[in-house]
This record gives sequence, C-alpha cells and structure tokens, in this order.
Amino acid sequence: MKELDGKSETVYLWVRAYIEENKFSSSTKIPSENTLSRKLAVSRETVRRALERLTEEGLLLRVKGSGTYINKEEALSWELGGSGGKLKIGLILQGQDGNANSSLMDGIRSVLSPDQVDLRTFLTDNKFANERHCLQTVINQGFQGFIVDGVKASLLNPNLDCYQKIYQKRIPVIFYNNYYKNLKCPRVVVNDLRCAEELISLLIRQGHRNIAGIFVSDNYQSIEKFQGMAATLQKNGVEYQDDYTKWCVSDEAHDLSFARSIDRFLKRLPQCTAVVCCNYMIYRLVRQVLEKQGKRVPENCSLVCFDYSSEDWEAEGVTCSVHQGYRIGQEVASRLTRMIQNRDCDDLGYTCVLPPEIYVGRSVGPAVK
Repeated sequence: MKELDGKSETVYLWVRAYIEENKFSSSTKIPSENTLSRKLAVSRETVRRALERLTEEGLLLRVKGSGTYINKEEALSWELGGSGGKLKIGLILQGQDGNANSSLMDGIRSVLSPDQVDLRTFLTDNKFANERHCLQTVINQGFQGFIVDGVKASLLNPNLDCYQKIYQKRIPVIFYNNYYKNLKCPRVVVNDLRCAEELISLLIRQGHRNIAGIFVSDNYQSIEKFQGMAATLQKNGVEYQDDYTKWCVSDEAHDLSFARSIDRFLKRLPQCTAVVCCNYMIYRLVRQVLEKQGKRVPENCSLVCFDYSSEDWEAEGVTCSVHQGYRIGQEVASRLTRMIQNRDCDDLGYTCVLPPEIYVGRSVGPAVK
C-alpha cells in the first residue's frame, strides 16, 4: 500500500474513527467525498487517497452509483479479533492539524512497533461530545493505556467522570499538549512560558513596543503562551495593551474565513509593528491578511509563530518555535509503556516538560518608526 501524506493521513484517521463509532449502528454509509472535503478543509483528491487505503484494508465497500459503506463484517471482526497478545493502546487526537498529527504518530511508531502494539486512533475534532462518545465507546474494550490531547483544556471539562472510570480500572493515561489540571495524569508538554519569553524578547530587542497577539481562548497551551507574552512585556518595561490582543476559539483558528476578522483587527491597530501567532494555522491566515493589505514581512510588520508544524520553516524564513511532534510522540510512547509495565496510573515522575526549539529566521526586523 502507498504511504499517505499528512493531509491524507488526517482524513484516514477521521474516517477510521467514524467507522469505529458507527460500526454497530444501522446506518453504514459514510459521508460523501464532497462532504469530507468541506469538513476537513482538504481537496477531494486527498479524501480519495484516504478512502482508497481504507477500501484496500477492507474496512470500506464502494458501491457504484450509491456511495461508500462501512464493511461491518470486517470492522466487527477487526474488533473481535482482539489485539493478538499485543499491547492495546488508544490514541485520542484533536485531529485539526494534519502536520502535527502526522509527526506525532511517526514519533509514537518509532517507539511502539506494530508487531508489539495495537494502536487505535480516535478523533475528537476538539469537541466535548465527540470526546465523551469516544471514551464511552472504548472504556470497556480492553485497552491497556491511552495517549490523549485534551479537548478545550482551558475550560471545565464535562467528561472527567469518564476519565475517573478509566482511573478506577487502573488504566494509565498520559496527556500531551493539552491536559486537564483536575486529573492526576502525567503529561508531555513544551515549556510555553519560556518559549514566549524567547520569541517576544526577540521582538523587543528590535525596538517593537506595539505588539499584537492572536491567541485561542479554549486551548490551555495558548493560554500559557499569552501569559508568557504578557509577563515578558512587563519584565522588559513594555506596557501590555488589551486592544492589541485578539482571542478566538479553536474552530475559528481552523476556518479560512477567520482571515476577515484578523484583517479588521489589524486595521484597527495602525501603530502595530509586530504580530505574535499562537500556532501555525493562525500564522498562515496572518500572512494572507498582510499580503492582502500590501504589507511586507519584516519591512512593514514583523512576525513570530508558536508551534510551527509545517516542515518548511527554514524555506519560509519564519522566526518560530518549531513544533516538536516527533519528539513528543517518542516521549508519550516510552513513558506510557513504562506506566503500563509498572502498573502506575498516577504521575510518579512521568511528566516531561520539553525546552522550546527556537528557529530565528527572516521574519523579524527593526520596528517601523
């Protein structure tokens, strides 16, 4: 079978999760290629490659003139067949950043080989209801451990009761990126406070004082990035200005139409000389907006970006923290394996806080007078 690229892998994972959730239902038809293309913001060709892989694996059946259906017999036998003596681990992803997901999974697979581990992937689309359905589906299916990217982790999560049931069953859970403070589970994260200090200091040293920031309010990582930015401004004697911060929710950050809102935000800040983007998706939208406004980077506006998840940061020339998906994948996999071996469910030294990986590119210049 052909290898899938990052975007096709994201579609593949989404449909696998859809199959997992619907294999017991009476309706077995999956959404059309057009529907999947719109929902996941990818081309039909990307969707087609993912569906072809699932068809080759026998999990989908294509009926000419009718559509594509779940092969319930194959999907159920896949579950009933068990894990064949392997460790059975669940990977619960938000699924919104295909580049980040792809590198994370490569890192996990470098530690958990397929002949040792049955790795099953579920997507929440960063929605509480999806996370709950996923947890209720898998809670009694014999998983030995879970790797989780939390949903809207800066908010009070309504699914903590599900995690408590998993804890009561003594099944280890390790979070990465976003985690729930109410739980005792370990986590693998990047030191976003330190990352913010390094990125914002680069701007301040170039004379920038009117610095705009765009952050995601329901993402715990983004909250820490904002806190780090505010603290760095204060430490360097630069006044924090509320009007220079734009908040959005996760779904907006992944919506191309959000560019119009960014355009209006930046036009209200004529003195702004630099923009801080809390993730790669927002960075792409900001670049698009600045180009439309006729502003060049860094001559007219400097840019820095957290968690740049594409592999082209050097070619792009962006000053950023490079997303460490592969390293995070390795860390969560190796630490969860030790938790399973030691039968630990509490955070007994398994948490890992990674130092940021900063790349200084060409997107920061002197502040425009």
